[in-house]
Amino acid sequence: RKISNQKVIGYINDLIRFLKKKVGSDKIISVILFGSNTYLNDTSKISDCDILVILSDDISDTEINSLEKYFFELEIKHELNIKPKNFLDSVLKIIEKSTGMYVSHFVTRKSYWLTKKFAKIFRVNRIFAYMFAPRNIVIKSMISSSIILLGEDLRYIDNEITITSFGMIKSILLNLIISVFSIGFGLFYKNNLKYELEAIKWSIKASNFYLFNDTCEISKTIKRFIKLSNQNKLLISFFKRFLYLRHHPNRRSFGHFFLTPINILKIHILGLSYKKLIK
Repeated sequence: RKISNQKVIGYINDLIRFLKKKVGSDKIISVILFGSNTYLNDTSKISDCDILVILSDDISDTEINSLEKYFFELEIKHELNIKPKNFLDSVLKIIEKSTGMYVSHFVTRKSYWLTKKFAKIFRVNRIFAYMFAPRNIVIKSMISSSIILLGEDLRYIDNEITITSFGMIKSILLNLIISVFSIGFGLFYKNNLKYELEAIKWSIKASNFYLFNDTCEISKTIKRFIKLSNQNKLLISFFKRFLYLRHHPNRRSFGHFFLTPINILKIHILGLSYKKLIK
């Protein structure tokens, strides 16, 4: 796979250069790019850059926190993030960091990665991760869409992870919560579609991986679900609107808002029901 986004390439180069200078090459175990930027036509105006940095176990929390602050400044420099402008923006940044939404970098230790400690790998809220995160689906799909930028290839942990329908139940709960939150919140906030679109994307990707055990561009994934739905016109219309809004996120779309929760359910139900047929 080839990285085509020049902003992302610049960010990666600066990040790796800083890492080598700050902690030393010997403490950098692996740097992994994953998500939409590993596919040529999968990014949108609201896409971030998903990078996982795995460091040696002797790196302290203080050092990790220091690195994260600098990475955030790099994201702003390369226009992959923006500084909070007010109190509400600051609160949203805290929520995003706690849930992993729109976070461009994750810094962890090798032992956390090898033992698959989800909350420690992605540095999200532990209670949130335990109750709502479809952890196995996230880690396996992340590995499936990844590129090793530097260091060791530790993706073999993928073979130790099993995906069950319980992960899909968690995905339903998580994305319904996000979509309902975005309905109320988006009525008055300027970035009204941001979280709703993320909930839809996460639902599509989780259901696709549960069913097909692979990752691909979001447009190709949607074609799969349209086929599974027997060309359901309402679902086709919803998906078309979703793809349009990914590239025009500042457009208000109240109808799309209120249809999102029911379509999140439909997407997951398609995945769950067809999995039984495949078996």
